[in-house]
Amino acid sequence: MSNYHIKSLEEYFKVYRHSVREPELFWSEIAEEHFTWRKGWDNILEWDFNKPEIKWFEGAKLNITENCIDRHLLTKGEKTAILFEPNDPNEEAEHISYSDLHKRVNKFANVLKAEGIGKGDRVCIYLPMIPELAVSMLACARIGAIHSVVFAGFSSKALATRIKDCDAKIVITSDGSYRGQKTIDLKGIVDEALKQCPDVASVLVAKRIKSDIEMVDGRDKWLQPLLDEASDECDIEIMEAEDPLFILYTSGSTGKPKGMVHTSAGYMVYTAYTFKNVFQYKNEDVYWCTADIGWITGHSYIVYGPLLNGATSVMFEGVPSYPDFSRFWEIVEKHKVNQFYTAPTAIRALAKENLSYLEKHDLSSLKVLGTVGEPINEEAWHWYNDNVGNKNSPVVDTWWQTETGGIMISPIPYVTPTIPTFATMPLPGVQPALMDENAQEIKGNQVEGMLCIKYPWPGIARTIWGNHERFKNTYFSAYDNMYFTGDGARRDATGYYRITGRVDDVVIVSGHNLGTAPIEDSINEHPAVAESAIVGFPHEIKGNALYGFITLKETGESRVQDNLRKEINQILSEHIGPIAKLDKIQFCDGLPKTRSGKIMRRILRKIASNETDDLGDVSTLQDPEVVENIIEGRIQ
Repeated sequence: MSNYHIKSLEEYFKVYRHSVREPELFWSEIAEEHFTWRKGWDNILEWDFNKPEIKWFEGAKLNITENCIDRHLLTKGEKTAILFEPNDPNEEAEHISYSDLHKRVNKFANVLKAEGIGKGDRVCIYLPMIPELAVSMLACARIGAIHSVVFAGFSSKALATRIKDCDAKIVITSDGSYRGQKTIDLKGIVDEALKQCPDVASVLVAKRIKSDIEMVDGRDKWLQPLLDEASDECDIEIMEAEDPLFILYTSGSTGKPKGMVHTSAGYMVYTAYTFKNVFQYKNEDVYWCTADIGWITGHSYIVYGPLLNGATSVMFEGVPSYPDFSRFWEIVEKHKVNQFYTAPTAIRALAKENLSYLEKHDLSSLKVLGTVGEPINEEAWHWYNDNVGNKNSPVVDTWWQTETGGIMISPIPYVTPTIPTFATMPLPGVQPALMDENAQEIKGNQVEGMLCIKYPWPGIARTIWGNHERFKNTYFSAYDNMYFTGDGARRDATGYYRITGRVDDVVIVSGHNLGTAPIEDSINEHPAVAESAIVGFPHEIKGNALYGFITLKETGESRVQDNLRKEINQILSEHIGPIAKLDKIQFCDGLPKTRSGKIMRRILRKIASNETDDLGDVSTLQDPEVVENIIEGRIQ
């Protein structure tokens, strides 16, 4: 029986039991058999969630790029590692073999070394979905530098915050990016951000859209000439198991974004293992995850997970609607994609379009369909299962987070019987618990509570960069010796899990976690705004959209209010990025507050969702009349 690749339900239960009864032995067997180590570990696991302190494979030495690339060269050197599909369908796709990737990563690593980058230095990467993005991450990992990728849809302010927080020495960007018919001036955004970041010594610029950009003397350098001159040989930096691999920022429910730190060995073992099982990847398969590498999904399931398994991973630069809504299906047919992993938002958007977009393409190569970013609703699940998978390709509805590093609860295709909207069962090594309002574990089935994990898995984040106290307070203070996910969940009669959504002030919009606090802080900077409260409300494409309840210092007539709406969304675009714009903005005379001054978001959520029949007890509010006024002014 292989612990590494589960092929039947009976095997799943056996492996799961082993992983829970002897977790240290379970993970050490997987780590030993499937990876290259420069030195074995002295201790498999040391942990205490109350501190919180987690160390896996302590004493081991390795380099993740040796495992992603070098060890495949003898047997898979000519196999395509990254299959780049450009934004423009008329531009040719690029097949980067494992041996090409090896040379490109080495060259890039040598360029970074020439720029003075070494082990432990932070490198900020702000690139579109082009091969340089994956190559630059791996180049950092090869020389022990810590990469911090920032999604290239974030504004200059959001970028500057992240550069400063991790104290990055260097920024890697491009002249611009393509997004459907649009081009975006990435270099201009970086220039604006760097006005606030005097410590950045150099900016490496990839050429993508061939636009005319300003290059700052002594700081900015075109990347390609440096790569052309660099040697394609570069020794790996030997890393300790617990050395940081990367920092990835996620929205906090309070102001500042949280830089989640993932380490070398545990993250490697966990992403490789989960990729193999959740996608049932076989040697000749072509796998495609449509996420952006700026998010954890792209880190774990476009770059690291697939390459660790010697897979062919498709990297797509464009959007599902360009040149028309058949783009995804055209790529599936063209590259004979076997595993397809996307977000419910994309599925809902595509399901609204005419089926002819899909029907003119041969999707028979598909074997596994995955969803990620938020729980998938039943209607979208059926559309995906019936039309894309033709009822032959199991849908794996995966639940996990930036903080978990890899997939935690998910069906295993052809192994776990699926039910629409259920993430089903925990993967081996994952021990979920549902907690009640008294912080007690709820045993048995047919129950609902707060989702926690009671035992460490190798992929768990180790800290928040530069702020361990916040790491402790956010994830480990609500329940004793448990990791709190911030999600609610239900366990049905068979023990399957269904995620019911966030229980904190984070709203998932189009699969992106957006903390409401930084959005409110930005709005409150507008000179006309007195106070704001942001909540999510159901949206047929995005899953949730943002609804802003805003009180003004002076009430203006409706013409002025329309201008204010535009100005507020403009501020959000500049401070956070277009993803944070509000779909609805309601100006109100006051917000529902408790006598201690706390805004009752629960009430605002119900009003925004038009569920005003049962608002619960409002008698404890400072001014219960405020609620009536808000309901009357609700935007349809």
